[in-house]
Amino acid sequence: MNQSANPCVDFFQFACGAWNKKHQIPEDRGSISVFEVLSDQLQIILKGVLEEPFNILDSSATRKAKVFYKSCMNIQQIRKFSDDPLRSVLTELGGWPVTQPNWQEPNVSIEVLLGRLRGDYNEGVLIEQWVGPDDKNSSVNILQLDQMTLALPSRDYYLKQSSEADYLGAYHRYMTEVAILLGADSDTAGAELLQVIQFEKRLANASLPEADRHDTSSIYRKLTLAQLQLEVPQINWLEYLTSFLDADITHDEMVVAYAMPYFIEMGKIIADSDRRVIHNYVMWRLVMDIVPHMIDEYQQKHTEFRRIMQGIQSERNRWSQCVDWTNKKLGMAVGALYIRDNFNQDSKEVALAMIHTIREAFNELLAENHWMDDETRAVAKEKADAMNERIGYPELLTEPEELNKEYIMLNVTEDQFLTNIFNVLRYDAYHNLQKLRQPVNKDKWSTEPAIVNAFYNPNKNDIVFPAGILQPLFYSQHFPKSLNYGGIGVVIGHEITHGFDDKGRQFDKDGNMMQWWNNATIREFRERAQCFIDQYNRYKLDEVDQFVNGRMTQGENIADNGGLKQSYRAYKKWVKKHGEEPQLPGIKLSHDQLFFLNYAQIWCGTMRPEDALTKIRSAVHSPGPIRVIGPLSNSKDFANAYNCPLGSPMNPRNKCSVW
Repeated sequence: MNQSANPCVDFFQFACGAWNKKHQIPEDRGSISVFEVLSDQLQIILKGVLEEPFNILDSSATRKAKVFYKSCMNIQQIRKFSDDPLRSVLTELGGWPVTQPNWQEPNVSIEVLLGRLRGDYNEGVLIEQWVGPDDKNSSVNILQLDQMTLALPSRDYYLKQSSEADYLGAYHRYMTEVAILLGADSDTAGAELLQVIQFEKRLANASLPEADRHDTSSIYRKLTLAQLQLEVPQINWLEYLTSFLDADITHDEMVVAYAMPYFIEMGKIIADSDRRVIHNYVMWRLVMDIVPHMIDEYQQKHTEFRRIMQGIQSERNRWSQCVDWTNKKLGMAVGALYIRDNFNQDSKEVALAMIHTIREAFNELLAENHWMDDETRAVAKEKADAMNERIGYPELLTEPEELNKEYIMLNVTEDQFLTNIFNVLRYDAYHNLQKLRQPVNKDKWSTEPAIVNAFYNPNKNDIVFPAGILQPLFYSQHFPKSLNYGGIGVVIGHEITHGFDDKGRQFDKDGNMMQWWNNATIREFRERAQCFIDQYNRYKLDEVDQFVNGRMTQGENIADNGGLKQSYRAYKKWVKKHGEEPQLPGIKLSHDQLFFLNYAQIWCGTMRPEDALTKIRSAVHSPGPIRVIGPLSNSKDFANAYNCPLGSPMNPRNKCSVW
């Protein structure tokens, strides 16, 4: 804490001023925060379990995780194979034109090329495609299509001239340097790849900004392939899908498209672009995803690019990268290793009890809220009560046979790291695509357990608290309840509230998208949500002299504000039942004050300007300081706890509230 700061003027300074001074941003990071420090501690534990020799408790799944990690650390072998695995994949796909003086247009269509990238390397270029629960019928898996994720963090990087740095120039340079390493002619590569940048710029222009995509019901469109073919005739959709799907697919197949305006424009862009340019771009996107896993000159170019994009000065430790990749690519196997000795079963029970008290608080606030009609309120309560809670990890992790089945299709070898990466991509694609024609498995976890995060899934109406977040600062069995409710309690409330934010409120208790609110209540909701949008639009991030995007961040802001209010109420109920907690020795703060302090300290951290810009342009969460100041300045409970006079910065006269 910085106790010389006035908590009623800037609570972030009060709670985090000294933390931020003591924690310098490491050279290999764009930012440092409490979340990152906790993730680092978790990484050290994971390094330990991955480096342990095989033992009697290992299943074939956990062995694969250890072998994958080992192959990532084996620099000698990686050098030996160098970029050969990447080169052979490129050749197999018809070559990367810029690296071949006599490139011949392959005799496969662009659809088949995109399909092979999707089916063999899990790469969604031009079209993002997956199989998942239909938003309007969440027990059925359906083919889904969306606009692609751009190579740079958001479309602004392509369309806005930036005064800070030449991001597009850095991107072009990176692309050119990597192409030269893979054999392109240094005299001509730059000019040729400039056309690729122009091509991607057009695609960025055709894509819808993230802030306009929050209203799922307005972008969701279910249609047959035949209808899609009529509206976007430049792509042979059936040929694209059958090139990587085993299922029997005809023009009558139903698909869900989330980006029709983009697809229509993309069709036109493809029709009037040179085949060589398209091929160059498509291959580049695969290369760009593989390069971060490579070493030596490739790593150097990648670090240089990240220096401009994120302000990062050096590459992270190899072991830290390898732990990260192993956890991302084989998350369930790593989770099984982690929970063996690092997860306290009691915390599962405590978290469950807290979820129930916080849900109760949500229901009470629901009953008191005067802007909802009674009918909608009753259905909202049903939805809250129907939420499934997933805590710690799935049962699968304690059943070696079942866990092994998860990874049965994955081959991992000890001495070929890049080949392992390609194998994992193929395995990921297979895992997703085989869900077509299968019923939705509502019990399946979609996130790795050893991670400091929490989630809400609208299609399943479930809240997920992985094992990695059930640790201090969020939670400890030795903490007073005030700290636990200010920590994990607010996170629980946050996830519950996601079921009722601008996006979650469009789904019913079974995870189906439908209108279960009456129109008057929707109008009331929008008015209240608009209050948040306007409030957060006024927050400026000094590092980059830019304002927060209140529309893009509204769902998370609604969840932050609701979660704080519910958890505080749940804490006060706990106190009513069990009595006041004893003061902490040496600390002149009441438990009510500690509740808000712990909430704020979760968001301590600082960012480099480059990283701050990326977050403001592309992140759905507000930056840390705003996540403290926004919700607390809307909280009467906070103002009472710290005796902030009405009209002071942290206790403004006008407050926003939805839940």
